[in-house]
Amino acid sequence: MLRTAVIGALLGGLVMSVAGEAAGAPDAPWMDARLSPDRRADLVLNRMSLDDEIGLLHGQFPLLLTPLPPGVVKSAGFVPGIPRLGVPALHESDASLGVANAGRDNDDATPLPSGLALASTWSATLAFDGGAMIGKEARQKGFNVLLAGGVNLLRDPHNGRNFEYLGEDPLLAGTLDGASIRGIQSQHVVSTAKHFVINDQETGRQSISADIGEAALRESDLLAFEIAIETGNPGSVMCAYNRINSVYACENPLLTTALKRDWGWRGWVMSDWGAVHSLESATAGLDQESGQQLDKQVFFDKPLKQAVMTGEIPASRVRDMAHRILRSLFAVGVIDHPLQPGGLDTIADAAVSARVAEQGIVLLKNQGGLLPLMAHGGGIAVIGSHADVGVLSGGGSSQVIPSGSIRFPAPKGGPAWGAGVVYHPSSPLKEIQARAGGAAVRYDDGTDPAAAAALAKGADVAVVFAHQWATEGVDVPLALPDGQDALIEAVAAANPRTIVVLETGGPVLMPWLDKVGAVLEAWYPGARGGDAIAGILYGQIDPSGRLAASFPASEDASPHGAPAGQPGVASPAPIAVDYDEGSDVGYRWYAKTGRKPLFPFGYGLSYTSFRYGGLKVEGGHALSVSFRVTNTGARAGIDTPQVYLSRGPVRVQQRLIGWSRVALAPGESRRVTIVADPRLLANWNDQAHGWSLDGGAYEVFVGSDSVEATLKGRARLQSASLRP
Repeated sequence: MLRTAVIGALLGGLVMSVAGEAAGAPDAPWMDARLSPDRRADLVLNRMSLDDEIGLLHGQFPLLLTPLPPGVVKSAGFVPGIPRLGVPALHESDASLGVANAGRDNDDATPLPSGLALASTWSATLAFDGGAMIGKEARQKGFNVLLAGGVNLLRDPHNGRNFEYLGEDPLLAGTLDGASIRGIQSQHVVSTAKHFVINDQETGRQSISADIGEAALRESDLLAFEIAIETGNPGSVMCAYNRINSVYACENPLLTTALKRDWGWRGWVMSDWGAVHSLESATAGLDQESGQQLDKQVFFDKPLKQAVMTGEIPASRVRDMAHRILRSLFAVGVIDHPLQPGGLDTIADAAVSARVAEQGIVLLKNQGGLLPLMAHGGGIAVIGSHADVGVLSGGGSSQVIPSGSIRFPAPKGGPAWGAGVVYHPSSPLKEIQARAGGAAVRYDDGTDPAAAAALAKGADVAVVFAHQWATEGVDVPLALPDGQDALIEAVAAANPRTIVVLETGGPVLMPWLDKVGAVLEAWYPGARGGDAIAGILYGQIDPSGRLAASFPASEDASPHGAPAGQPGVASPAPIAVDYDEGSDVGYRWYAKTGRKPLFPFGYGLSYTSFRYGGLKVEGGHALSVSFRVTNTGARAGIDTPQVYLSRGPVRVQQRLIGWSRVALAPGESRRVTIVADPRLLANWNDQAHGWSLDGGAYEVFVGSDSVEATLKGRARLQSASLRP
């Protein structure tokens, strides 16, 4: 979301909600919880004037309100309620990775690991738990709407917001996003799904046109949203800044045709902050204008009322807009469970964050069994990336700043309105020292490669922490910044027993890969990231993370290379990106072109080993794939076998169609069965406006990643036409 320079400049404390503003009013039949959310919304609407309805359709950006009105929480958004009818004000917070700070002093909240870390767990259970924790903290801090649920696909590895999202595959991203949304809303807090749709780079984000055919969009980015909305049922969906085929997302017909009509979704569409360009948005399907001060005028206030009075926009459309908001508030329980701030316990909540970090860290290389670390009499050298103070986090509107965080100035090209570079207070160095026994652990900040190499040469093992800071507002190169590649080369030359721990927002290049002994991708690991990293290094936790994104082998090894304009430039002249790869996103593109990634989607190593066998593929009306997984190693571990479509009757396109996370003791076996969602086998038919499942043979494979086809099979399916 657009957060201008006021975020960095305006500070203030949290003001609690007005007591009792959501309490039931006398003679309020809509407070009967036995009624459906739609009926309850209609009963409220019957008591509302046109002005009341319009009052729900546009919201303020509190950081531009001076002074803050009574009861307004300093945060992303505020929409006044209707106290006489028991309709609460909407207190909105950014919350992709925890309850965002938004410039509040002395704030505290629990940061989850990045979205890519969560996606690398491949665990809907962890996604739900993380969402529930954020939802609980939101209520405790006085918020009832969370601007969460980011599900934009990782089409471009340079995207500065990839760390907020859930990878490159629509099934994986949609499944985990839906689970996170369910978790948030289990706490009677509305969650969004965002940013609708194909908002896949930051360069020129407020004017760029994402150009793509309907079939390709339905089979990729829209499918991720469709799955998330089916499984999560968010109260709201946020439309994006960008244009889609030249039409702005917040006035694009897709809001009505796909989202509301085809999918039957009944929540409300809110705009991103500063993303409304005309009153036409109301007729296209936008229901609420957010952060109204950032638009060139408040379209959904006086201009909307005037359009209703002149008949330009039907009064029934405005009623529908208000109905959708009220319906979601009833459906999620916002009205029945008024906010009662207090009781925040970030120490307990950090345990949820820790589980995500532990299971989302990916072991990429482990030459000669260098890991896990054992006793090292000659000591351990820990080098770089402020490992002495904490773990890195991503920047922008999603920024969570727990107590004890360390802040550094943003690098050149970073947005001026952000909080700078924030390290969460979980020091990997301290956690390594706590596990090292009698071994000496020495630290070097890595600013002088020669000094770091000298320290590494005298140690048994060297652990180099390397970082890539990413933030909303700008895109990032894939090369590590600040001369870190040279640092790693120097340390590895001095000590081949070098382990690299990456704290990055997304895929990065590794020109030193063949010179180091081990590599861990730790992402932005959240509240207890240092603890999780050390636990993996010392083998207290078996690494079970699997990549949710392909790692390119070079800067230009993606369909479009670096974004148009220079990386780090937020808003050049209006540009267009032709997504001519269509639905061949990520690993699908690699499979289609025959190019080899540095590390493939789904990849990750363990300290144990697994074997697959006993494949059985059945067809007919549904595709079922079953197989056996066996832990052939000497320690317990979690494996994530994946099932891919490799070929259909009329089309060759690799697609993830299912997976299973299997925890196994040494020698234990378990049979896994995957039944494919037919949309993952079908092709979108523009003429029929629906999914077409062709009759014939479907070839599949089972593997540990998108490249390793361990088991292969096929089955025949009957043709079918599926609803959109």
